[in-house]
Amino acid sequence: MISTEEITRLSSGGGNVVADDGTRIGGIGQVYLDDQTSNPEWVTAKTGLFGTAESFVPLAQANLSGNDIVVPFDKDKVKDAPRVSDSDGHLSRDQETELYRYYGLDYGDAGVDSGRSSGDGQGLGQGQGQGRGNGDGRGAADTVGHDTSGPTTDSAMTRSEEELHVGTQDQEAGRVRLRKYVETEHVTETVPVRKERAVLEREPIDEANLDEATTGPAISEEEHEVVLHEERPVVEKSAVPVERIKLDKTADVEEHEVSEDVRKEQIDVDGDMEETRR
Repeated sequence: MISTEEITRLSSGGGNVVADDGTRIGGIGQVYLDDQTSNPEWVTAKTGLFGTAESFVPLAQANLSGNDIVVPFDKDKVKDAPRVSDSDGHLSRDQETELYRYYGLDYGDAGVDSGRSSGDGQGLGQGQGQGRGNGDGRGAADTVGHDTSGPTTDSAMTRSEEELHVGTQDQEAGRVRLRKYVETEHVTETVPVRKERAVLEREPIDEANLDEATTGPAISEEEHEVVLHEERPVVEKSAVPVERIKLDKTADVEEHEVSEDVRKEQIDVDGDMEETRR
Protein backbone atom coordinates (compact mmCIF):
# COMPACT_ATOMS: atom_id res chain seq x y z
CA MET A 1 0.00 0.00 0.00
CA ILE A 2 1.18 3.54 -0.69
CA SER A 3 2.28 5.30 2.48
CA THR A 4 1.42 8.78 3.70
CA GLU A 5 5.02 9.87 3.17
CA GLU A 6 4.88 8.81 -0.46
CA ILE A 7 1.62 10.71 -0.96
CA THR A 8 3.33 13.79 0.52
CA ARG A 9 6.07 13.46 -2.09
CA LEU A 10 3.47 13.16 -4.88
CA SER A 11 1.48 16.19 -3.73
CA SER A 12 3.75 18.59 -5.59
CA GLY A 13 4.92 16.37 -8.40
CA GLY A 14 2.08 16.88 -10.87
CA GLY A 15 1.83 13.13 -11.48
CA ASN A 16 -0.84 11.03 -13.13
CA VAL A 17 -2.97 8.01 -12.39
CA VAL A 18 -1.96 5.34 -14.93
CA ALA A 19 -3.01 1.76 -15.71
CA ASP A 20 -0.74 -1.30 -15.52
CA ASP A 21 0.01 -1.07 -19.24
CA GLY A 22 1.18 2.55 -18.89
CA THR A 23 -2.01 4.14 -20.28
CA ARG A 24 -2.67 7.52 -18.70
CA ILE A 25 -6.05 7.60 -16.96
CA GLY A 26 -5.94 11.16 -15.67
CA GLY A 27 -4.06 13.59 -13.48
CA ILE A 28 -3.88 13.06 -9.72
CA GLY A 29 -6.71 15.00 -8.08
CA GLN A 30 -7.51 14.49 -4.40
CA VAL A 31 -6.18 11.85 -2.01
CA TYR A 32 -8.52 10.53 0.69
CA LEU A 33 -7.11 9.23 3.98
CA ASP A 34 -8.63 6.66 6.29
CA ASP A 35 -10.03 8.49 9.34
CA GLN A 36 -8.74 5.80 11.70
CA THR A 37 -5.26 5.02 10.35
CA SER A 38 -4.54 8.15 8.25
CA ASN A 39 -3.35 5.83 5.49
CA PRO A 40 -4.08 6.83 1.89
CA GLU A 41 -7.20 4.96 0.77
CA TRP A 42 -8.58 6.70 -2.35
CA VAL A 43 -7.27 8.90 -5.11
CA THR A 44 -9.31 10.78 -7.67
CA ALA A 45 -8.27 10.82 -11.31
CA LYS A 46 -9.17 13.83 -13.42
CA THR A 47 -10.98 12.08 -16.26
CA GLY A 48 -13.44 14.64 -17.58
CA LEU A 49 -12.98 17.05 -20.47
CA PHE A 50 -10.00 19.23 -19.58
CA GLY A 51 -9.91 17.47 -16.19
CA THR A 52 -13.30 18.80 -15.09
CA ALA A 53 -14.53 15.45 -13.70
CA GLU A 54 -12.89 13.25 -11.09
CA SER A 55 -13.28 9.49 -10.67
CA PHE A 56 -12.46 7.63 -7.45
CA VAL A 57 -9.82 4.87 -7.59
CA PRO A 58 -8.89 2.63 -4.61
CA LEU A 59 -5.26 2.64 -3.49
CA ALA A 60 -5.39 -0.83 -1.88
CA GLN A 61 -3.61 -2.44 -4.86
CA ALA A 62 -1.81 0.63 -6.21
CA ASN A 63 1.92 1.29 -6.39
CA LEU A 64 4.18 4.14 -7.38
CA SER A 65 6.20 4.69 -10.53
CA GLY A 66 8.08 7.96 -10.25
CA ASN A 67 5.45 10.65 -9.73
CA ASP A 68 2.65 8.45 -11.05
CA ILE A 69 0.24 6.18 -9.22
CA VAL A 70 -0.18 2.83 -11.01
CA VAL A 71 -3.55 1.09 -10.48
CA PRO A 72 -4.75 -2.34 -11.72
CA PHE A 73 -7.70 -0.90 -13.66
CA ASP A 74 -8.03 0.38 -17.20
CA LYS A 75 -9.19 3.85 -18.17
CA ASP A 76 -12.76 2.83 -19.08
CA LYS A 77 -13.19 1.08 -15.73
CA VAL A 78 -12.14 4.20 -13.84
CA LYS A 79 -14.18 6.59 -16.01
CA ASP A 80 -17.35 4.52 -15.41
CA ALA A 81 -16.90 4.43 -11.61
CA PRO A 82 -19.92 5.61 -9.56
CA ARG A 83 -20.02 9.36 -9.13
CA VAL A 84 -20.19 10.28 -5.44
CA SER A 85 -20.18 13.69 -3.83
CA ASP A 86 -18.02 14.03 -0.73
CA SER A 87 -19.66 15.90 2.12
CA ASP A 88 -17.21 18.15 3.97
CA GLY A 89 -14.32 16.29 2.39
CA HIS A 90 -15.44 12.85 3.57
CA LEU A 91 -16.79 9.68 2.02
CA SER A 92 -19.52 7.90 3.94
CA ARG A 93 -19.55 4.18 4.59
CA ASP A 94 -22.32 3.69 2.00
CA GLN A 95 -20.34 5.61 -0.60
CA GLU A 96 -17.20 3.57 0.05
CA THR A 97 -19.20 0.33 -0.01
CA GLU A 98 -20.59 1.23 -3.43
CA LEU A 99 -17.15 2.07 -4.78
CA TYR A 100 -15.48 -1.06 -3.38
CA ARG A 101 -18.28 -3.22 -4.79
CA TYR A 102 -17.81 -1.63 -8.22
CA TYR A 103 -14.08 -2.37 -8.20
CA GLY A 104 -14.64 -5.93 -6.97
CA LEU A 105 -12.80 -5.40 -3.68
CA ASP A 106 -13.69 -6.50 -0.15
CA TYR A 107 -14.94 -3.55 1.88
CA GLY A 108 -14.02 -5.41 5.06
CA ASP A 109 -10.35 -4.66 4.35
CA ALA A 110 -11.00 -0.93 4.03
CA GLY A 111 -11.38 1.82 6.59
CA VAL A 112 -14.75 2.94 7.92
CA ASP A 113 -14.86 6.48 6.56
CA SER A 114 -12.31 8.38 4.51
CA GLY A 115 -11.46 12.05 4.65
CA ARG A 116 -9.87 14.10 1.89
CA SER A 117 -6.34 15.40 1.83
CA SER A 118 -5.21 17.73 -0.89
CA GLY A 119 -3.29 16.23 -3.80
CA ASP A 120 -2.41 19.57 -5.42
CA GLY A 121 0.48 20.74 -3.24
CA GLN A 122 -1.45 22.05 -0.22
CA GLY A 123 -0.20 19.31 2.12
CA LEU A 124 -1.87 16.44 3.95
CA GLY A 125 -4.17 16.25 6.93
CA GLN A 126 -7.03 18.48 5.80
CA GLY A 127 -9.56 15.66 5.83
CA GLN A 128 -8.44 13.49 8.72
CA GLY A 129 -11.37 12.66 10.92
CA GLN A 130 -11.60 12.27 14.68
CA GLY A 131 -10.63 8.98 16.35
CA ARG A 132 -13.50 6.60 16.98
CA GLY A 133 -12.67 5.11 20.35
CA ASN A 134 -13.58 7.13 23.45
CA GLY A 135 -11.47 5.18 25.92
CA ASP A 136 -14.27 3.18 27.64
CA GLY A 137 -14.37 0.21 25.27
CA ARG A 138 -17.26 1.57 23.16
CA GLY A 139 -16.92 2.95 19.63
CA ALA A 140 -18.85 5.61 17.80
CA ALA A 141 -21.71 3.18 17.14
CA ASP A 142 -21.83 2.30 20.90
CA THR A 143 -20.30 -1.14 20.28
CA VAL A 144 -19.03 -3.32 23.11
CA GLY A 145 -15.23 -3.50 23.05
CA HIS A 146 -12.97 -2.45 20.19
CA ASP A 147 -11.11 -4.12 17.36
CA THR A 148 -7.44 -4.77 18.02
CA SER A 149 -6.65 -5.66 14.40
CA GLY A 150 -8.07 -2.54 12.75
CA PRO A 151 -10.85 0.04 12.89
CA THR A 152 -13.84 -0.85 15.06
CA THR A 153 -16.91 -1.52 12.93
CA ASP A 154 -19.43 -3.23 15.20
CA SER A 155 -19.56 -5.68 18.10
CA ALA A 156 -19.63 -8.89 16.06
CA MET A 157 -17.46 -10.92 13.72
CA THR A 158 -18.96 -12.44 10.63
CA ARG A 159 -17.90 -16.04 10.05
CA SER A 160 -17.87 -16.99 6.39
CA GLU A 161 -17.09 -20.14 4.49
CA GLU A 162 -16.60 -21.05 0.89
CA GLU A 163 -19.19 -23.09 -0.99
CA LEU A 164 -18.30 -25.34 -3.88
CA HIS A 165 -20.41 -24.75 -6.99
CA VAL A 166 -19.85 -27.37 -9.66
CA GLY A 167 -21.22 -27.10 -13.18
CA THR A 168 -20.31 -28.04 -16.69
CA GLN A 169 -18.91 -26.12 -19.62
CA ASP A 170 -19.33 -27.23 -23.20
CA GLN A 171 -16.11 -27.31 -25.19
CA GLU A 172 -14.96 -28.86 -28.45
CA ALA A 173 -13.47 -32.33 -27.92
CA GLY A 174 -12.84 -33.37 -31.52
CA ARG A 175 -14.25 -33.49 -35.02
CA VAL A 176 -15.46 -36.30 -37.28
CA ARG A 177 -15.60 -35.72 -41.01
CA LEU A 178 -16.97 -37.80 -43.86
CA ARG A 179 -14.72 -37.79 -46.92
CA LYS A 180 -15.47 -39.60 -50.16
CA TYR A 181 -12.63 -40.74 -52.38
CA VAL A 182 -12.19 -43.16 -55.31
CA GLU A 183 -10.04 -46.26 -55.25
CA THR A 184 -9.53 -48.79 -58.08
CA GLU A 185 -10.14 -52.49 -57.48
CA HIS A 186 -9.17 -55.20 -59.95
CA VAL A 187 -12.13 -57.53 -60.51
CA THR A 188 -11.89 -60.89 -62.32
CA GLU A 189 -14.97 -62.75 -63.52
CA THR A 190 -15.45 -65.85 -65.72
CA VAL A 191 -17.80 -65.68 -68.70
CA PRO A 192 -18.52 -68.56 -71.20
CA VAL A 193 -17.73 -67.77 -74.85
CA ARG A 194 -18.82 -69.88 -77.87
CA LYS A 195 -16.37 -70.66 -80.70
CA GLU A 196 -17.31 -72.45 -83.93
CA ARG A 197 -14.97 -75.00 -85.58
CA ALA A 198 -15.24 -76.99 -88.81
CA VAL A 199 -16.01 -80.71 -88.62
CA LEU A 200 -15.43 -83.02 -91.56
CA GLU A 201 -18.19 -85.60 -91.93
CA ARG A 202 -18.07 -88.58 -94.33
CA GLU A 203 -21.15 -90.58 -95.26
CA PRO A 204 -21.53 -93.50 -97.74
CA ILE A 205 -23.74 -93.25 -100.85
CA ASP A 206 -26.99 -95.08 -100.46
CA GLU A 207 -30.47 -94.86 -101.78
CA ALA A 208 -31.27 -91.98 -99.42
CA ASN A 209 -28.62 -89.57 -100.75
CA LEU A 210 -28.05 -91.00 -104.24
CA ASP A 211 -29.99 -88.23 -106.00
CA GLU A 212 -28.08 -85.45 -104.19
CA ALA A 213 -24.76 -87.18 -104.82
CA THR A 214 -25.29 -87.56 -108.59
CA THR A 215 -26.55 -84.02 -109.21
CA GLY A 216 -23.94 -82.19 -111.29
CA PRO A 217 -21.10 -83.35 -113.51
CA ALA A 218 -19.55 -86.71 -112.92
CA ILE A 219 -15.97 -85.38 -112.79
CA SER A 220 -15.31 -81.74 -111.87
CA GLU A 221 -13.37 -79.38 -109.64
CA GLU A 222 -15.33 -77.62 -106.84
CA GLU A 223 -14.83 -75.56 -103.70
CA HIS A 224 -17.13 -75.34 -100.68
CA GLU A 225 -16.64 -72.81 -97.89
CA VAL A 226 -18.03 -72.60 -94.34
CA VAL A 227 -17.75 -69.35 -92.32
CA LEU A 228 -16.75 -69.94 -88.66
CA HIS A 229 -17.83 -67.58 -85.80
CA GLU A 230 -16.67 -67.14 -82.23
CA GLU A 231 -17.77 -64.99 -79.24
CA ARG A 232 -15.51 -62.47 -77.55
CA PRO A 233 -16.00 -61.07 -74.00
CA VAL A 234 -17.41 -57.54 -73.97
CA VAL A 235 -16.98 -55.36 -70.78
CA GLU A 236 -19.20 -52.42 -69.95
CA LYS A 237 -19.20 -50.38 -66.72
CA SER A 238 -21.98 -48.32 -65.15
CA ALA A 239 -22.21 -46.47 -61.78
CA VAL A 240 -25.05 -47.58 -59.52
CA PRO A 241 -25.90 -46.35 -55.97
CA VAL A 242 -25.30 -48.99 -53.32
CA GLU A 243 -25.84 -47.30 -49.91
CA ARG A 244 -26.21 -43.98 -48.07
CA ILE A 245 -23.81 -42.95 -45.31
CA LYS A 246 -24.30 -39.94 -43.03
CA LEU A 247 -23.04 -38.59 -39.69
CA ASP A 248 -25.16 -38.16 -36.59
CA LYS A 249 -24.36 -37.44 -32.93
CA THR A 250 -25.23 -39.19 -29.69
CA ALA A 251 -24.13 -38.38 -26.15
CA ASP A 252 -23.12 -40.66 -23.31
CA VAL A 253 -23.37 -39.40 -19.73
CA GLU A 254 -20.73 -40.46 -17.26
CA GLU A 255 -20.05 -39.46 -13.67
CA HIS A 256 -16.97 -37.30 -13.15
CA GLU A 257 -15.68 -36.64 -9.65
CA VAL A 258 -14.50 -33.10 -8.86
CA SER A 259 -12.40 -32.33 -5.80
CA GLU A 260 -11.52 -28.88 -4.50
CA ASP A 261 -10.47 -27.34 -1.20
CA VAL A 262 -12.93 -24.94 0.45
CA ARG A 263 -12.07 -22.65 3.32
CA LYS A 264 -14.19 -22.17 6.43
CA GLU A 265 -13.65 -19.51 9.01
CA GLN A 266 -13.71 -20.60 12.62
CA ILE A 267 -13.91 -18.31 15.66
CA ASP A 268 -12.24 -19.21 18.97
CA VAL A 269 -12.76 -17.42 22.25
CA ASP A 270 -9.81 -16.53 24.48
CA GLY A 271 -10.47 -15.61 28.10
CA ASP A 272 -13.16 -16.31 30.68
CA MET A 273 -16.71 -16.61 29.45
CA GLU A 274 -19.63 -17.91 31.51
CA GLU A 275 -22.27 -18.65 28.90
CA THR A 276 -23.07 -18.61 25.23
CA ARG A 277 -26.24 -16.94 24.04
CA ARG A 278 -27.90 -17.54 20.67
